[in-house]
Amino acid sequence: MNVTKAELVISAVKPEQYPAGGRPEVALAGRSNVGKSSFINKMINRKNLARTSSKPGKTQTLNFYLINDSFYFVDVPGYGFARVSKQERQKWGKMMETYFTMRETLKAALLLVDLRHPPTKDDVMMYEFFKHYEIPVIVIATKADKVPRGKQQSHAKIARETLGLAAGDLLILFSAETGQGKEEAWAALLPFLTE
Repeated sequence: MNVTKAELVISAVKPEQYPAGGRPEVALAGRSNVGKSSFINKMINRKNLARTSSKPGKTQTLNFYLINDSFYFVDVPGYGFARVSKQERQKWGKMMETYFTMRETLKAALLLVDLRHPPTKDDVMMYEFFKHYEIPVIVIATKADKVPRGKQQSHAKIARETLGLAAGDLLILFSAETGQGKEEAWAALLPFLTE
């Protein structure tokens, strides 16, 4: 995929703010510090279109990134971060659930998990949520460069088993540092973007 144009179009909190036009959307979900912004930046060859932060939990809105004028990456608030009030978390939860269950242009979800550690309870819950609502999901195991090559497959196996990955669901090893998995991720996404 040759990305020539990418821009943050809107940060939305409610449906009336979502972009119109019916372009396909792919949502990115994952824990606060799993590397969603780094994933977006690597996929579109930009240093910092998506703001990376050393303070996890910075994304508090649905951020719609328009790519090549043809589809959106939608970055949703990270979960599993403690410094946010329970009330705030419930508000995000509601906002995300509304988006995931009502958005007709949502074609697939990317669930980002950290390859270094087994998926968390929140990761498992998110995966089950996507399965429940029949949203196609691709698991992206980030920070692969931090795991020795010889151990990557055993880490991937633990991730698959912990999530209870359904037959046919992909798990892609990804590194924003080295670009590992980038071509594979685009290849997995393209069918959803060209329906």
